[in-house]
Amino acid sequence: MAEYRKSEAKEWARETLRGQWSTLMTPFTPDDELDEDGLRKNIRHIRSLGTRGAGCTWGMGEFWSLTREERMRVFDVVADEANGEWPIGAHITHTSLKEATALADHAKEVGFDLLIVAAPYMVTKTEQQVIDFTRKLAESTDMAIMYYNSPQFGVVMSAEGLQTLCRIPNIVGVKEASFNQELSIKTHQLVGKDAIISTPDEWILFKGQELGFEQQVMFANTSDWRFDRPGQNHYVRFIERATTGDLDKDFYEKHIRPVKTLSDTWWMNTVKMFGGALPASLCKYWGELMGMAGGHVRLPLADLPDDKKQELKKELQALGY
Repeated sequence: MAEYRKSEAKEWARETLRGQWSTLMTPFTPDDELDEDGLRKNIRHIRSLGTRGAGCTWGMGEFWSLTREERMRVFDVVADEANGEWPIGAHITHTSLKEATALADHAKEVGFDLLIVAAPYMVTKTEQQVIDFTRKLAESTDMAIMYYNSPQFGVVMSAEGLQTLCRIPNIVGVKEASFNQELSIKTHQLVGKDAIISTPDEWILFKGQELGFEQQVMFANTSDWRFDRPGQNHYVRFIERATTGDLDKDFYEKHIRPVKTLSDTWWMNTVKMFGGALPASLCKYWGELMGMAGGHVRLPLADLPDDKKQELKKELQALGY
């Protein structure tokens, strides 16, 4: 676990949250239990790509389907595998402040470096509710917190609301995943000098170069382990360079654009297929094609139909995967 005081959280984050960060799926066995061996395998695979750090039980980690015990067990496994040598983040979003606090306490106890939290979905309808809840949660822990701004949680914070959140001492930044490019840009411009702002897609890197701001971390997505393989980590290499100001457009067009275009098409179509839900089933099967453990998604999500799996497999093979 990183050692920093609460007053040092923002400084620590500036130094540590850099380059490519990954999002871990939560693999399940055919009996619908946590696949702990598969999770360890996935972490080792991702680390071999050169990824800087990772988060677990996030949206793609199907946190809503996990019991408290399962979420904590995932924390245990991830922390053990990271072994204090690889920065890790725990997603602790919950509708209950007490439950979120318990998750935060466990993450700290087993050695996590930071937390990520989104709006406590269901009841929160205003920005002030989000601010009040997040402030209270932040007061209960000394750990650095990244706020996750996503429509999946029912409330999308404005740039001004995110600025207010980032004035809380240990709120170190925002994963700005609203899918609203105007909001992402405005948040970078308004808050980026005081906190870490990360939009988890490469378009922000090119727009930042155009408008005069620089994103220091891709926090966090599944693109590293979906696009890269051990010994051929073009995506991670591109992000590592781009987040230090070395934006190689030719490298991107040659090595990443083809698979990114395929990914965007499948992402949008899968979201549409499942009525707006995050495409966890797409990412799990894609991971399996890359040699990782995946398994099924839990209800109320549904797996990709077999014909779609075969279609994706063929399209990836056509690109050399």
